[in-house]
Amino acid sequence: MKKKKNGRDPKKTPMNISKKPSHPKKGNLGAKGPLVIGKMMKHKNGFGFVIPEEEGQGSDVFVSRSNMKDVMNGDRVAVRVAYEEAAGAKREGYIEEILERGTREIIGSFETSRAFGFVVPDDKRQNDDIYVRRKDFNGARKGDKVVVVLTKYPEKGSNPEGKITEIISRSGEAGGDIKSLIRSYNLSPEFPNRVRSEASVMADEDAADSLTGRRDLRDKKIITIDGPDAKDLDDAISIEKTQSGHYLLGVHIADVSHYVREGGHLDKEALKRGTSVYLIDQVIPMLPAELSNGACSLNPEVDRLTLSVDMEIDESGKVVHHEIYESVIRSQARMIYDDVSEILENNAVDLISRYAGIISELRMMEELAAILRKKRLDRGSLDFDLNEAAIVLDEGGVPVSVELVERRTANRMIEEFMLAANETVAEHYFWTELPFVYRIHEKPDPEKIEEFKAFIASFGCYLKGSSENIHPRELAAILKKIEGESYERVVNTIMLRSMKKAFYGTECQGHFGLGVRYYCHFTSPIRRYPDLMIHRIIKENLKGDLTAGRIRKYRKITEEAAEISSTTERRAQELERDVEKLKKAQYMEKYVGHIFDGVISGVSGFGFYVELPDTIEGMVRASSLKDDYYQHEAAHYRLRGTHTNKIYALGDRVRVLVEKVNAQDGEIDFLLSDRDEGEEGR
Repeated sequence: MKKKKNGRDPKKTPMNISKKPSHPKKGNLGAKGPLVIGKMMKHKNGFGFVIPEEEGQGSDVFVSRSNMKDVMNGDRVAVRVAYEEAAGAKREGYIEEILERGTREIIGSFETSRAFGFVVPDDKRQNDDIYVRRKDFNGARKGDKVVVVLTKYPEKGSNPEGKITEIISRSGEAGGDIKSLIRSYNLSPEFPNRVRSEASVMADEDAADSLTGRRDLRDKKIITIDGPDAKDLDDAISIEKTQSGHYLLGVHIADVSHYVREGGHLDKEALKRGTSVYLIDQVIPMLPAELSNGACSLNPEVDRLTLSVDMEIDESGKVVHHEIYESVIRSQARMIYDDVSEILENNAVDLISRYAGIISELRMMEELAAILRKKRLDRGSLDFDLNEAAIVLDEGGVPVSVELVERRTANRMIEEFMLAANETVAEHYFWTELPFVYRIHEKPDPEKIEEFKAFIASFGCYLKGSSENIHPRELAAILKKIEGESYERVVNTIMLRSMKKAFYGTECQGHFGLGVRYYCHFTSPIRRYPDLMIHRIIKENLKGDLTAGRIRKYRKITEEAAEISSTTERRAQELERDVEKLKKAQYMEKYVGHIFDGVISGVSGFGFYVELPDTIEGMVRASSLKDDYYQHEAAHYRLRGTHTNKIYALGDRVRVLVEKVNAQDGEIDFLLSDRDEGEEGR
């Protein structure tokens, strides 16, 4: 068995290991510098930074491994600053006191010896293994992924102790690695019994008993278009021409609020989750399957309750009239993106024959989508054309392929229709002045735009307009100009990094990236809580039930829903990225020693990242560049050799060899290679 990085043999009982921490040498302030209170963010190599919890306490304080005492990642600590550079740019200190422990439970792999066991944390920032007495194994076996609750924190160099409280997955279990990541985010695909019971009761409700006041659309040609594996079908569409020659687009959304009643167990759990999370072959749904895949899903040939928005759209793409109402539909076809795209792009004869009754509607949809897209791009909407990858796993959860996903005609078509519905609903309810949840994307920071201007200048591109008040139309013009160029993806990526993150809020502040004044999320209430919340408001408004008291209540609960939903969305995105990194790294394990061509996709002081054509990314570490000492020129997104002036810059094409892979941490290390690919590449 390997020894730990700190030199401890895990087979030996860890109780007597002790090392008195040494303090750093006195800097400009000496050992009696200021005391800073904050949260410890440890690095996997043992050092860390204390993030001050109050403004005015200066920059983060670096703490070396030897000055950590017994601190764990996430602890609230008091750090004594012992060295500080001019203007407080860099500070170093030592831990004076641990004020509050930030970790109660740890997830990791269980290992055993004759007398005891220990858990090796998945999070490498928790540098110490957790000692577990045999009586606290609770059925765990060697190699299992487990949750260990700490019963004793590290003290005077001894390791923390704990007891096993949960077995996430057994050793070798298919999908166990993803289950472990899910648990590390404190999420679960399973629902509490009271939530499932309520879902079962609501799912058994007969839709026929809830048709009063609803418009009957069951005879209309309404269809759904989704991915082949989708089970939570929450949007359907219809189209026809009006007597004036305009398009009448109907977007019909599952009436989830009919089944998820305010304040119930389902509602509280949905708010807590905020969103469904999609992890390759696993889903953490916002709602139980009885609703998400059953009563709420707009499956074909069954009656479903919906909330509809009809939009009359002229030949320029302008919505000249709209109507929002409760409805009941019966989808005539459950179509998938590729089939619709084959019909529209390639006139696939077999598919045209199968869907003969709706072909004219599909072609009308294609026409309208092109009009809407042109209008959107003309107003300056940013359309980032970044490749996405589909990771295919075998039955054992092992990745067997990583392939680019193409945005085809049908995908873009549905995207345009959902954007139109979201914008229409947001504008309608802005003018009612009722409480609402909007999707907000603020203007980018001027400093970020200045950096972007400097970057694209190296490609002969120049951004018009003031950085303080940049219009998305100017950024869209850059995207149009570089279309098809070798550096297109890099410029797309850097522009995207210059943007602020979108979030939910109760004030209608517009969506910069889409170039619109009004925007919300209305079209996915099965998998997003903000959509569910505004469906409730819309329905109460339609029925005239929004009293002054209800409006006051909604002003409060919409703020809570917006804040929680923004947080849970970020959590879902981080988990999705972690799972993708894990599986891509696992996929590359079999290609160690192979050579690939790629593009430099990121640059830092530690080296530069290289992205392969299938979106897999790894790092060429600066320490591996033996021909020179390279300095990081952050403003130019590059490394420059101090003696040779050789440059490795963002967007450069390079050839790399896969040196090593750390699948658990999702890390891939490359070396630069000048060898021909030959038979060694994929």
